[in-house]
Amino acid sequence: MAGPAPDPKRPRPTDNAVFGKQILGGVSEPTYGGVLSFMRRRFSRDLSGIDVAVWGIPFDAAVSNRPGARFGPQAVRRASAIFDGDPQYPFRADPFERLAVVDYGDCSFDYARHGEIPACIEAQAGDILDQGPMLVSIGGDHYVTWPLLKTHAARHGPMALVHFDAHQDTWHDDDGRIDHGSFVARAVRHGAVRPERSIQIGIRTHAPDDCGIEIVDGEDLETLGVAAVVERIRRRVGDAKAYLTFDIDCLDPAFAPGTGTPVAGGPSSRQMLMVLRRLGFLDIVGCDLVEVAPAYDHADITAIAGATVVQHYLGLIAERKQGKAGS
Repeated sequence: MAGPAPDPKRPRPTDNAVFGKQILGGVSEPTYGGVLSFMRRRFSRDLSGIDVAVWGIPFDAAVSNRPGARFGPQAVRRASAIFDGDPQYPFRADPFERLAVVDYGDCSFDYARHGEIPACIEAQAGDILDQGPMLVSIGGDHYVTWPLLKTHAARHGPMALVHFDAHQDTWHDDDGRIDHGSFVARAVRHGAVRPERSIQIGIRTHAPDDCGIEIVDGEDLETLGVAAVVERIRRRVGDAKAYLTFDIDCLDPAFAPGTGTPVAGGPSSRQMLMVLRRLGFLDIVGCDLVEVAPAYDHADITAIAGATVVQHYLGLIAERKQGKAGS
């Protein structure tokens, strides 16, 4: 028996981010209104039965060029409103049918005490992981990946790093600096990542040390093609536990102008999303998206690309949970 006809004066309520009754299931709300959580997921600090917590880290005091990535989490959440409750392209499914995801809000810290911020990120990330869910983080500049790697390695052991970026981020430091250009070298030095299982994709600059990590540079992306790049990742990482980090400046500035250190000659968003889509074979234990700086963006181009990267993360995680990981 059909239910009552909808009342045009009382349409379906919005603001699932705060008033949603169910964790599972997609949501369809106007893209131009409502409270902006990531993909309209409920804001919650209750992680009972949750598969994934999406978490913002609004920190950008480690940049070497243009600041502004502290506004990245806000921008990416806003851009994610274009993803409604329909099956998500290119996964042909709503990831939230079986994947329980909440927006955990943002990391908290005293902006004026820079030396304390890494420990804040590490401790709060650890609190999330200890409650069971996978952590998908949105920065912030790329320095935030260091405390995230440290936290994940404490629970999973040394990991393979799958790193999408225009920069190697392997500049040397003395462990006392807060710098987005040296977190990879520090992670290798401290044993958080396994360099022999790690790979960097999209590199278009030179650093003095590769730390033993395989590099697929900007020109390689074009000459090899998507399938061959995916195969390089497969061979390098194998069955190791993997952490994915995506610096939005991996993309050419035509596709991601809103970032602190843009580098010409990079891939399109389509190329990199095609690579990401084919990484279902990876044993992903954590991932992040960093360096979206909306002050330099135009028409949300960069924020939309960043939101789509995170949407792909969730699609891959959902498929793996359902036993449908791609090859």
